[in-house]
Amino acid sequence: MTNTKKLTIIKPDDWHLHVRDNKFLPSVLADTTKRFSRAIMMPNLVDPVTTTDLAEEYRDRIIKALPSEYKLTFDPLMTLYLTNKTNASEIKKARDSGFVHAVKWYPAGATTNSSKGVSDIVACYDVLEAMAEEGMPLLVHGEVTDPSVDIFDREKVFIDQFLEGIIKNFPDLKVVFEHITTEDAVKLVETASPNVGATITAHHMLLNRNALFKGGIRPHHYCLPILKREKHREALINAATSGNKKFFLGTDSAPHTKSTKENACGCAGIYTAHGGIEFYAEIFEKAGALHRLEAFASFNGPDFYGLPRNRDKITLVKKPTTIVEEFTFGDEVCVPFRAGGELIWSID
Repeated sequence: MTNTKKLTIIKPDDWHLHVRDNKFLPSVLADTTKRFSRAIMMPNLVDPVTTTDLAEEYRDRIIKALPSEYKLTFDPLMTLYLTNKTNASEIKKARDSGFVHAVKWYPAGATTNSSKGVSDIVACYDVLEAMAEEGMPLLVHGEVTDPSVDIFDREKVFIDQFLEGIIKNFPDLKVVFEHITTEDAVKLVETASPNVGATITAHHMLLNRNALFKGGIRPHHYCLPILKREKHREALINAATSGNKKFFLGTDSAPHTKSTKENACGCAGIYTAHGGIEFYAEIFEKAGALHRLEAFASFNGPDFYGLPRNRDKITLVKKPTTIVEEFTFGDEVCVPFRAGGELIWSID
C-alpha cells in the first residue's frame, strides 16, 4: 500500500452518468462538473432520448443548468436510446451532429425507465450495422429480463445469450459493456477484440451483495445490475487496477429522491457523483495501484471513444471529509452513497 498523500492527474471523464432532467439538473451537475471534464449522459429519461433532435434539446437543458464556472469547460456527451423503431438514417444524423457519441441498448424492463427499450435485438441489426459503419459505439446494459433467471445470474446469462453473438456478428462495432459486475464480464472483455471495452463503477468495487442486508434491508445500496458476490467484486478491482486499457471509469451515479428509495418498491440506483473520483482513489490506493488511476480515469475512456484527452488537471489529497446525510434534490432530498460517513480522499 502506498503512503502517497497527494496526487495530481489529468482531469478525468465519467463515461456513464445519470443527471435526470429539468428541476433535478442543478442539484447533481455541480458534483460532476467539479470532478470531470466530460460525461456520457444516459438517455433513459421518463420520455427517453430516442432521436438526435431530442438529444440536442436535452443537451441544451443540461448546459443551461451547469454551474456558471463550468459552462464553457464541461462537455455533456449525448447518447440515443435504442428502440425497436430506431432506424439507420438516425445513426448517421447522430454522428453528423458532433454531440451524440453513442447509442444505449437497454433490454426492455431491465432498469429505471427502460420499459421502452429493445424487446428484440435482431430487429435492430440494420441499426447496429449502421453504427459499425459510422464508428458509433453501442453502450450495453447487460442483463436479461427473463423473470425465471436469478437476478444474480442475469449478467452472465446476457453474455451467453446475447453479447457474445453481437460481438461475433458485428466485429467492427465498438461495444462498451457498461457497469460490469461479474468475473464473467471481466473475462469476456479481456479476451474480446480491441473494439470491446467496459466501464466499472466505484460502488461495485466497494460493496458486495452482503451490503444489501447488513442489519436489515439497505435500499440505498440497491442498484441494477445488483451487487454481486465477493469474488466478483475482487475481479472488478483486479481489472480496474490492472492497467488494461479496455477498462475505464463510469460512475453510473444515479440519483433518486429519498422517498422513491425508501418505500415498498424502491428504485434502483446509487448516487456517487459527490465522490466521483475520490472513491476510485480510495480503491486504487488500497490495491496499491494509485499510479494507475490516471490512465483508468483520464486516458482509457477518451482513447476508446476516439476523443482527445483532457488538458486540465485536478489534485487529490488524502484528507478525510464528512459526507452529508442528504442533499437538496429538486424540491425533495437525495441520500448519497456512504451518507454520514467519510471520503478518504478529497479534491484539493
